[in-house]
Amino acid sequence: MELVIWVFHVVAAVSVIGLVLLQHGKGADMGAAFGSGASGSVFGSSGSANFLSRATAVLAAVFFATSLGLTYLSSHKSKPVGVMESHQPLTQPAATVNAKPVDATGQINTGNAGSKAREIPN
Repeated sequence: MELVIWVFHVVAAVSVIGLVLLQHGKGADMGAAFGSGASGSVFGSSGSANFLSRATAVLAAVFFATSLGLTYLSSHKSKPVGVMESHQPLTQPAATVNAKPVDATGQINTGNAGSKAREIPN
């Protein structure tokens, strides 16, 4: 549904831009009086401005409606839940109490290179 609204939104935006660029300014009517050819168009000298302005207004309303629709859809989206957020551990991890480093022989590693490490008392 959101993709369809996006397509209408982009088409309406591009169409509004095109129609605004096609329209003549207020000073363009003076050029028609001196033979620029605007009066010989398909819609006539005043009909083209009326058609283009109405089409622009309709497409602007479509653009406004799709903007509101996209805003509504984006505000009511559920937040994505990742794998780690939805995972509940089965058991609690064991707490470490005063862990001391032990080497491969099972002796406490004191970090002194010259002295021999003591064994862990039982």
